[in-house]
Amino acid sequence: MLKDIPEYLVENIAIAILPSENEIGEREWGVYIINLKDVAIENVLITSKGYGRHEGEEVKTSTLRHFIEVIPPQGYEKIEPIIETVFGLNNEYWVSFYIGSQIFERKFLFLPETISDEYLTTVPVMNQPGVVIK
Repeated sequence: MLKDIPEYLVENIAIAILPSENEIGEREWGVYIINLKDVAIENVLITSKGYGRHEGEEVKTSTLRHFIEVIPPQGYEKIEPIIETVFGLNNEYWVSFYIGSQIFERKFLFLPETISDEYLTTVPVMNQPGVVIK
């Protein structure tokens, strides 16, 4: 039965983690979803979690769920803030969304220590430095 369910390739969607400065001059990071498509995506559901090893112990963060009604073409939305203490873990974002009546889904995985200044690049649409998975 699973073989009868079509799998649609997810293209032109990105997850980016960007540093910024808050109102008191401290550095903070935020996670964004970017729609690089020429059509809106709707009913966007994102689950996020972190997992891995820290100081020899298995660690899991809480699973968070986020819903965004619509992301316009070439648009973006903030998913959540992220703290630097979880950068040493796998940070996973599972994204599902609709275009018309078709559902699409994809997992984005930031590996441990890949969220850092060393991997900053220009984030499409936002034109700011960040770490991006397309």
